[in-house]
Order: sequence, then C-alpha cells, then structure tokens
Amino acid sequence: MEKRQPEQVFESSHLEDTIAIAREQLAAIRRKNEENKANIIAAKKELREDTSHSIANLWSKDDFLDLVNLSQFANQVSDKLSEYDLQAKKMLALEKLIDSPYFARIDFKFDGEADFEKIYIGRSSLQDEQGYEMVVYDWRSPISSVFYRFTLGEAFYESPSGRITGQVNLKRQYEIKRGQLEYYFDADVQIIDEFLRKLLSQNASSQMKTIVETIQKEQDMIIRDMEVDLMMVQGAAGSGKTSVALHRAAYLMYQGLTEKLTHNNIVVISPNRLFERYIANVLPELGESQVNSLLFDDILSNLLQREDIQTRNQFLESVLTSESQGGGTILKNAMKFKGSSQFVEILRRFIADLPTHWIEFTDIYYDGKVLASRQLLKIELLKRNPELPLSVRLQHLEKSILKSVHKQRGERLEKLRSYVAEKPEHEFEVEEVARMLSIQESTVLIKTIHKFTELDYVELYRKLFSDKNYFYSLAEGLELPACIEDILSLTRKNLQKRELQHDDALALAFLQLKTKSKADSKAIKQVVIDEAQDYHSIHFEILKALFPKARYTVLGDINQTIGKQEDIALYDRVAKILAKEKSTLVTLAKSFRCTQDILEYSAQFLSPGFTLNSFSRKGDAPEVFTAPNQAALDQIILNEINNCQEKSYQSIGLICKAEKDANAIYGRLKDKLSLQLINSDTEVDLKGVFIIPVYLSKGLEFDAVLICDVDEGHFHSEDDRNLLYIACTRALHRLNLFYTGDRSPLLSAE
Repeated sequence: MEKRQPEQVFESSHLEDTIAIAREQLAAIRRKNEENKANIIAAKKELREDTSHSIANLWSKDDFLDLVNLSQFANQVSDKLSEYDLQAKKMLALEKLIDSPYFARIDFKFDGEADFEKIYIGRSSLQDEQGYEMVVYDWRSPISSVFYRFTLGEAFYESPSGRITGQVNLKRQYEIKRGQLEYYFDADVQIIDEFLRKLLSQNASSQMKTIVETIQKEQDMIIRDMEVDLMMVQGAAGSGKTSVALHRAAYLMYQGLTEKLTHNNIVVISPNRLFERYIANVLPELGESQVNSLLFDDILSNLLQREDIQTRNQFLESVLTSESQGGGTILKNAMKFKGSSQFVEILRRFIADLPTHWIEFTDIYYDGKVLASRQLLKIELLKRNPELPLSVRLQHLEKSILKSVHKQRGERLEKLRSYVAEKPEHEFEVEEVARMLSIQESTVLIKTIHKFTELDYVELYRKLFSDKNYFYSLAEGLELPACIEDILSLTRKNLQKRELQHDDALALAFLQLKTKSKADSKAIKQVVIDEAQDYHSIHFEILKALFPKARYTVLGDINQTIGKQEDIALYDRVAKILAKEKSTLVTLAKSFRCTQDILEYSAQFLSPGFTLNSFSRKGDAPEVFTAPNQAALDQIILNEINNCQEKSYQSIGLICKAEKDANAIYGRLKDKLSLQLINSDTEVDLKGVFIIPVYLSKGLEFDAVLICDVDEGHFHSEDDRNLLYIACTRALHRLNLFYTGDRSPLLSAE
C-alpha cells in the first residue's frame, strides 16, 4: 500500500492538471464565443439597416458595387456563424473531457529512445496550447491502437509515415466520473477480463453504449482497417458487431479514407425504427454528428414514390402468422425466389427485351403528315447506346422527335393563322387563337409521345407475369423453384391489390434503378449494412446501384436469419454482387452479452458444427415453465416479472413470435401490471416491462427475457429454431421460457 501511494498521488495530481488545462481552454473559447455572439448580432443589425437603406437602389447598374459589398458582408456574417457553431462543438467536447478526460494510459518507449513516454487515451484529444504537447490522445489516434492490441512487451502501430515500433511496460485503466478519480488498475489479461466482467454485469441501457474502454483486439482491427473496400463481419449474437461498425464510422470521420469523411458521407442501413433509435446516441457520445440512417422500407418508398408499400415488418408478420403452414411457406418461397440472383437475371433479360417487345410505339403525326413511324422509332431506339439507361435513351428519342417538330412549327403556325383568319368570329384575335391551337396540338402530341417514352413500371411488371410462356422463355437455362407455378399465381393475384407487396416492391425498385438515370450518390462514401443475413441478392443489387462508388461494411449472423435459411456462402454472394477490389470476411465468435449459462442454453438452436465462444460470466440457468391452462401460465409469468423486479432489473422483455401473439398477451396482462406493447411504430426507451415480437428485438438487449408461447404450434420449423436463438440471446442476466399445451420439439429434453 505504501508503495502504491506515490502513484495514487501522481495520478490524482495529473488528473487535476489535465482538467485545469481543459477548463482554461473552455473558458477562453467561451469568452471568444461571447465576443463572436455580440459581433454576429451587431453584424446582422448592420446588415438589416444597410439593406433597408439601399435595397431600392440595388437594381441599378450604377449601384452594382453596393450589391457586391452587401453580398460580401452577408458572407462575413455566415462565416462568423460557422465559426460560432464550430466553437460550440469544441466547448461540448471540453465539457465532456472535464467530466472524464481519459480512460487509459500506456507507457511506451519508442525504439531508439531512452525513456518511456506516458500516453493518456480518452474519447477526444487535448493539447497543451502553451507547450504544444498532447495531454490526451483521441482513442482513434494511431498510437492508441497499442492499448487495444498489445499486452506488455514489444509493440508497434501504423502511422502515416510507416510502422512505429517500441515497448510497453505499463497499461493502466481509470474510472473517472465528474472529474474525480474513483479508481484505477494496472491491466494484465486477467484483470482486464475482470473489469469487463464487472461492466457486463451491470443492467442493460435503454440505448446502445460506446465501447471505447473495452474494445477487443479483433474488434480494433476491424475499426481501423483502411485498406478494404468491403469489410464483412460474421458476428455471433452479442459479439459487438454493431458497436464495432459504429465505432468504425467514428474512426472514418476522424481518419478519412482518401480524405476526411463527414457524417453526410456515411449511411447506415438499419433493420427497423426501434433499432435505429437504439443506436442513435453512440456517435454523438463519441463526439461525432449522427450519420444518415435508412431502413430498406425508406429506400423503396423514395425510389417508387408511393406510400402504399407493404413494409418488411408487415411481410414478416404475415409470414409468421399465416393461418396454415402452407400459406406461410408460399410467401417465404416467393420472397426467396424474387430475392434470388436467378430472378435478378430474369429482370435483366426483361429490361433488355423492353424496347423490342413491350414499348408500344405509335406513329407520330404533325401537320397532317407522319413525322415518324412506329417502326422507325423502334429502330432509332435500338440504335442508341445500350450502355445508357433505357429511360435516358427514350428521353433522347423524345428530344429528337420534338426537334423535328420544332423545325416545322413556324410553317404549321402560319397554316393555323390562315385557318383562323377564315373564321369571322376570330377576326380580331387571329394571332391569339392560332397560338392557342398550336399549344393544344403540342399538348396532345407530347401526351402521345409520353405513352412510349415514360415507362409505367407496375404495368410492365404485370406483363412479365401475365404470359407464363414468355416468363419461362426469359428463365431459360436458370434453375427455378419447384413451386414456381404457385409463385406466378400468387404474384398475379397480389398485383391486382392496391397495396404493393414487399417482394414486388423490391423488383420494381430494381427495374427503376436499371432503367432510369441514377441520382447523384457521390456524397455517400461508406455504407454500413446491419443484419445483412436477412437480405437477399436483390437487396445488395439495389444498394450497389444506389451507391456504386461507396465502400461497404456488412454485418451479419447467419444464425439470426428470419424468414429463410442462410449459410456462410452468403458473404461470397455479397462479395460477388458488390464486386469491390479489396474485400475481407472477419469472424467475431466470442459473445459478451449473455451469461455463460444463457449462451450454453442458446447453443441448442445453432446449426450442427457451429459453436459459440462465451466470455465467462456465470448466472442462473434458464428454465422452462408450463401450466395446464393459460390463466395459470399468466400467473407464473407475473411471478417471474416480480422476481426480476426484485433483482432490480431495469428492462424486462416478454418476447413473442409475432405481433399478433404480443397483442394477445398484452390484452391479458395490461391490467395487472405496468406494461408496454412494442410494435413497429413505438417510440419508447426500453425500460420497464414490455412485450415485443422477436423480429423487432434483433440487435437489442435486455436484463431479463421471458420467451412466451414456446409450444409446438408456435415453434416447430427450422426457421423457428432461428427465432428461438434470437430471442434467447437478447438476455444479459436472466432467461426463462413459458408454454401451455404441447412443448416445442425444438427445446432440449428436460
């Protein structure tokens, strides 16, 4: 203890010095921003006064200089506002830094140097403006990687100038809150694991937390990889893959690819709104602005410009709650086929065939003569560059027709004048009436042209399925599912409905992207795709068409697939579709979320030969409860909720197979305790007791999980096995399962 005391004194003193530097910088920025604020107010006032005095004269060429000066003055105000916002962001970072300036320290001796240098690592950097020395290094800085990747001894890190080598003789971690040093410890592997175990034993948060203090070596390598264009991560449940992806986004904003990225250069494709809100605080906590976030439903509605599209959650609900097994099977088979590379190829062939067979050209008349015959128009279209999207070629064709019309318009207008002049009732308005008739003729002509230059995608898509022989001719040489006749019949039926089904919306989006001129997506340089195992080939084809120049981070777990079966070949298909120059697949096999007991229980639902590595943390063994009737089972569930509350668990999730089941349980229990029903549109913090369908629980975590209705009727298929695995692995500390009637055959024997 006596030996440690000087170190304790040193660390306390160093913390005080660090906070003092941060406070001094914060005070200076505040003073400067107050001055800026006053200057902005004065400048705005002066701008208003100058404008009111001189605005009437600014349209005279003699006063053009006044206009230029006013514009420059407005730009100065805008610059001051930008500087004010930048300083406000720095103030926020310094305030957080004063609360907890760093979480780690390494003592590193550079090769060729005599002494070890103390490197303190925090969420943001702090530089002593007097001596220009780094007081705290940002966790994303090159030297900070040594903390995450090495134990004591020889170490290295990659810098812009090349590899830097040296030695580490100390790794230390700190717990600092409200500017006070609560404790610290010198970290070896055993102690680090104990620290992590303590963190994992805490209650779940209502929002995803940052993991800068506990990033593992393999996670750090993913975060900092700047070489690959396509980073794919197969991560077990609770392995931190989503956290890693968000920290990677923060790293890219700090580091840049070829140039520094901003939050507007990155987009995250999230599985649902609930998950989108759950992860929303991670990047702001890391000192970065929130990036763009989209659901695939957003992409479809934006592309197709319609609201009546079945959402993915609605599709899953219809699959999971189909009255008969056959009904659910045909829906899944239709989605599997329409999402496949085979169907994508059929769509490509259909697109290539559109100019020949499906565009209904008509003869174009002008001034009583055939300006262009339908045969000539088709030949003209087929002659145009096939590399251009079809809609662009049709636009060029339209311009070509209108150009011919324009050449003859003067002559036609003269004929119209002569025609009108012969009408006594228009004796005094010949010119006006002639021009009105010309406009009417042009309007009719343009409508006629648009019938074949503007594509009706829904109608074209119907034609693809209306003639079975034609469909099979496009599919020649491709492997079709045995139930293809059922799929064709279901599609024809669905296309008569007002609401567009999810699988057909995907196909229509692909058709549009491949035939229309693409929107400018150059701003997006990094795309993060979460829950990739739930997507099909057509999803990745759509993303490739939307963001062709972007780099990708793709996260998935083939054991958490919903609505289909998936294997490791998924990542080969993704790599083939996105076709990036450099790609890699990294596996995160260790789970940090669940206790060892929960993870061992969850392993029964994994595919044969698939193993889970758990971060050793003991807890209660999961149990399966049954009762002779629903009322008795509800009482058991209420007792379990009470037990969880007595253990001070803050989030207790009742997970059901589908929203229909969640509604039923909610109806029975809502008057007996405080209970929240979570559905696709719910906007709540995940605290308290709530009921949620399993497909909405993906990516989330709860202190305790109660899986309801684990009877044979609800859980019996291979797809249901995946659902049980997902539900079980949401639990941090406690897991129990409940049923009445016949027990699910997927559960291990008691």
